[in-house]
Amino acid sequence: MSTKDYLEKDYYKVLGVSKTASQDEIKQSYRKLARANHPDANKGDPKSEERFKEISEAYNVLSDEKRRKEYDNARSLFGGSYRPGGGTGPGGFDLGDLFGQPGGTAGPAGGERLSDLFGGLFGGRGRTATRSRRGADIETETRLTFAEAATGATRSFKLSSDAACPTCKGTGAKAGTSPRVCPKCSGTGHENQNLGGFSLSEPCSECRGRGLVVDDPCPTCNGSGRGTSTRTIQARIPGGVSDGQRIRLKGKGAPGEHGGPAGDLYVVVHVQPHPLFGKSGDNLTITVPVTFPEAVLGAEVRVPTLNGLPVTVKIPPGTPNGRTFRVRGKGATRRDGTTGDLLVTVEVSVPQSLSGEAREALEKFRAATADQDPRSGLEARAKGV
Repeated sequence: MSTKDYLEKDYYKVLGVSKTASQDEIKQSYRKLARANHPDANKGDPKSEERFKEISEAYNVLSDEKRRKEYDNARSLFGGSYRPGGGTGPGGFDLGDLFGQPGGTAGPAGGERLSDLFGGLFGGRGRTATRSRRGADIETETRLTFAEAATGATRSFKLSSDAACPTCKGTGAKAGTSPRVCPKCSGTGHENQNLGGFSLSEPCSECRGRGLVVDDPCPTCNGSGRGTSTRTIQARIPGGVSDGQRIRLKGKGAPGEHGGPAGDLYVVVHVQPHPLFGKSGDNLTITVPVTFPEAVLGAEVRVPTLNGLPVTVKIPPGTPNGRTFRVRGKGATRRDGTTGDLLVTVEVSVPQSLSGEAREALEKFRAATADQDPRSGLEARAKGV
C-alpha cells in the first residue's frame, strides 16, 4: 500500500467508528461488518468482496495500537485538509508537494516542498535537527485598576522560559569540546521505521532527535543544551479590556531557535472594581441620584467622568426613574483608538425625613394630582383584559 493510500483512506469511516473508539468498539464493528460482507455470504458480488478487503485493511491498522497511533499522527499533520485527487485549491493540496512527485507545486514555505517541512516524516529527504523553531507561548497575569483597564496601561513582566544554556551556548558540550554528528541517524535527528510499504519517521533513539551526540556533557545543563532564561519586558495592555479577559501579545513569548520567530505572550487581566463606574462593552456606566423635583420639573446636573472632568447632563421635565442618558466620547478606549460613551442612569432619590414645610407641600401636591392614578388599569392588564 502506498503512502498516498495511507493518507487518503479514512479507516474510522470504513469501520463506522469514531476516532476515540476503544479497541472493543473497533473489534465489534469489524466483526459485524466482516460477517455482512464476507465473500462466502455474498458469492458473485464483487462490491462486497472489495468492501470486505477495505474492512480488513482498516481493522489491521486500527486494531494495532502502535500502527493506529502512527496512522493518527500522519493524518493529523494535514488537519483533514488532504483532498483525494490532488489540487492546491481551497480544501486540498497535491501530494506531489509532499513527496516530490512530478507535477507538484511549491509548498507553503516559499518554494520548499512539504517533505522538507515535515523533516522526512514519510521517509523522504528532511532537514537536519538544527532547523528553525518557533518559540514557546507564555501565559501570565496582571492586575489593573478600573481606569487603567478602560484607557490602557503599560506593565512590566518578568518572564522565565526555556532557552539555550548560557554556559555551552546550546551545544550541550563541556567547554573546550564539541558534540559530534550522531552515527545512527547521520545528523538528521530521526530514523525510519518500515511499516510494510509505508515508512514512518521517529526521533532517533541514539541522539533523541538532536542529530548530535555529546560525549563530554556541559555540567550546567547535563548535556541537554537547554536552560532557563529570565527576562523583563515592557508590554502595553490595550484599553477596553474586561475582568478575566485573556489577551494575546504577539511575539512577546519565548525566543525562537535558530532564527525562528518568538512565541506569543498571553496575559489574563484582573480588573479592580470601581465604586461608581461600571462597564458595558466599550461604554462606561454610572448611576446618578436626582431629587423628585428635578425629575418632575427638569434640571441640569453635574456628572463625574473617569478622567476627573465632570460634564453637565440636562434632565428634561417628567424624567422617570431609571432613564438613561448618553454622553458621547466619555467611555472606554476602543481597539481602533476611538472612545465609547458614558451611559448615565438617573435614580430618583426618596428623602428619608421631611421638614414640616416640605411635608405640607407634598400633601398639597398629592391632593392636586389625586385624579392622576399611575396604576389605573393595572389589574385589568394583569388579567389579560
